Amino acid sequence: MASSCRKNASGEDTVVDPKMGYYCFDVLHAHLYHQEQPDPPNFSNKPYPLFVTWKIGSDQRLRGCLGTFNALPLHEGLREYAASSAFKDSRFNPITKEEIPRLHVGISLLLDFEDGRDYADWTVGYHGIRIEFPNENGHRRTATYLPEVAHEQGWDHIQTIDSLLRKGGFKGNITPDVRKSIKLTKYRSERMCISYEDYKNYWCSSRER
Repeated sequence: MASSCRKNASGEDTVVDPKMGYYCFDVLHAHLYHQEQPDPPNFSNKPYPLFVTWKIGSDQRLRGCLGTFNALPLHEGLREYAASSAFKDSRFNPITKEEIPRLHVGISLLLDFEDGRDYADWTVGYHGIRIEFPNENGHRRTATYLPEVAHEQGWDHIQTIDSLLRKGGFKGNITPDVRKSIKLTKYRSERMCISYEDYKNYWCSSRER
């Protein structure tokens, strides 16, 4: 079933909603079958930085993940990144029609951004991190991991940072001085994930009403 916590740790209402995942599947289906884009959804349209993640199979292997740190109205942002993460993530081939029944989609709304004191000033499993660093040629590069990544991989702070440097294109030897040169921003996310089965059940129940 769809996983979505409707209260945060402080007992406050959350913004993330299973309907956001259903909408992302609508967008994906429209692109793959060359149909008109779905009507505007009826969940919140407040602006948030966000990421859309597609995974596939029972082991939920990563199939595409893109997003933005610029706050976009949710209707526009989810429509844009549901498609771009499915078809334009350069790490993967575009998603195909045949894969739809095995897909899961995750929505992450980013909030509570805070500058870290250093590369280790964040909590595994709680914070997402975005790093900015100079590469070997002195050019500034950036890379990010969402809050769940380090925990799912079983990484500690250094393993996560080193992996993130490689993700951002750093090809040199990673030394303590390289890690100290990092500018780190930490953040939290509201997150939910639904499967294609959840999506199918939602539309079946909607038609029965």
